[in-house]
Amino acid sequence: MSIIATRLAGTRAVLVELSDLDSVLALAALLQANPLPGQVDVLAAASTLFIKADSGINAQLIARAVPGLELGSAPANAGSLVEIPVHYDGEDLAEVAELTGLSIEGVINAHSQQLWRAAFGGFAPGFAYLLGENQLLNVPRRATPRTVVPSGAVALAGDYSAVYPHQSPGGWQLIGHTDSVLWDLERPKPALVRPQDRVRFVPTRTTLQVAPTAAADPAPVNNGNLLEVLNPGLQSLIQDLGRPGFGDLGVSAAGAADAFSAAQANRLVGNAANAAVIENLMGKIKLRAHGDQVLAVSGATAGIHIDPAHGDDFHTERELPMDAPFALLDGETLTLTPAGHGLRSYLGVRGGLDVPRVLGSRSTDSMSGIGPAPLARGTLLPVGPIHGAHVVGNPEPSPLPVPDADGVFTLRITPGPRDDWFDAPGLARLTGQNWLVSSDSNRVGVRLALGEGAAPLERTRTGELASEGVAMGALQVPPSGLPVLFLADHPVTGGYPVIAGVIAEDLCAAAQLPPGALIRFALTNPPKPSSPADKGLTA
Repeated sequence: MSIIATRLAGTRAVLVELSDLDSVLALAALLQANPLPGQVDVLAAASTLFIKADSGINAQLIARAVPGLELGSAPANAGSLVEIPVHYDGEDLAEVAELTGLSIEGVINAHSQQLWRAAFGGFAPGFAYLLGENQLLNVPRRATPRTVVPSGAVALAGDYSAVYPHQSPGGWQLIGHTDSVLWDLERPKPALVRPQDRVRFVPTRTTLQVAPTAAADPAPVNNGNLLEVLNPGLQSLIQDLGRPGFGDLGVSAAGAADAFSAAQANRLVGNAANAAVIENLMGKIKLRAHGDQVLAVSGATAGIHIDPAHGDDFHTERELPMDAPFALLDGETLTLTPAGHGLRSYLGVRGGLDVPRVLGSRSTDSMSGIGPAPLARGTLLPVGPIHGAHVVGNPEPSPLPVPDADGVFTLRITPGPRDDWFDAPGLARLTGQNWLVSSDSNRVGVRLALGEGAAPLERTRTGELASEGVAMGALQVPPSGLPVLFLADHPVTGGYPVIAGVIAEDLCAAAQLPPGALIRFALTNPPKPSSPADKGLTA
């Protein structure tokens, strides 16, 4: 058992390559028992361990410290036997048969007549990478991932099988579906399949009757201090700064896509940076105040219009500026309308939105469904009590990114961890041409299309990359050669090589780029640790 290499993954993560799965599990157990300074999350994969850090400096120090660690053995854990009934009716079943040289019946038999071991979690909450007893069903991922894979889909990729717990993007080959619920926060242990469990897939033609997931508790009602949603617009979500540290369960950090604008909205109304705010797509929403409130809107520009309460003869309608605090009195109505710049607006309210926490955060994860439901007409949002001094801030400049004279937005990147799959020509093409933001983009990631005269990236290495941890900002490249820039709700693991990562300081700008925006990537060097911080940590 040994550590082969460490690679920086963006500016705040480290990818550790190891000789085998036992080494991965041993290092994971060591770091979970004795975390390194700045360590935030640890995610095991087939032959790698992904370590997220709280800063770029600590990520570099972790990369230097890991090679000097002595690996022991992972704790023995036989797990449980889990049987999952499967309807073998997947869209890719015939293609899998062709790829493996088996008949469709042969694929079903090969899948259901062996035990699968849950080696590790990742990608999404409840998603487990299941390793089979043989390689009869070793098939590549799809050249272009689907934008939507349905909940319960049973799939294959490489040596692994898995079940998609929720509707999500994915590039695995679909061979069937199950009615079993893989992830349920109402259960004492939300994941049906956990690492080290053994799984047997059972062919079935009978539709199972599965108990419905318990409905979420209604938002607490506080008759004296509420915001009522009259029109939620295209997409309005509750967000704070996320829930880091649950990557081994397949749970992404989520949180505000543009954390800078969210923190600014909170700062303007006197909140801590992590208070819950409304993240609104395209700056269109209508709210009514129950009780006097102090609000601020940051991020994507919007017109801010206030109508007085019905029967109020003392106040008139008024227009207010962005990036400054303002009062919304009891019964008054706030209407935001798009003003053309940026993609996501953030509405902060003094005291924060007091919705229930899930796994320690009030954020909505659009991929997994964890957290509060998207806002709908009639939603009542309780505003939290104010404790201590909440000093309302002064107006601030807009945090939105500014394009150059040609209308191009520049995002700075650092290469790796898998730039060797493209070599120097690939990095030159990535940075030497303009890319377009596709209309398929969302909180999971910015899907890129080709700008004028541009060409897809080409790999210089053949074969498949085993799934491994990925970070927000990763530029993952599927075989189509069109990169996907991961945002807040990205899967925690991915199976396509990451050529580079957008630096943490530019991720908020990336989250504000609308469809059709032009992007150019520029290589930059991350700061190096100072000598005092290095002392004793060099391997």
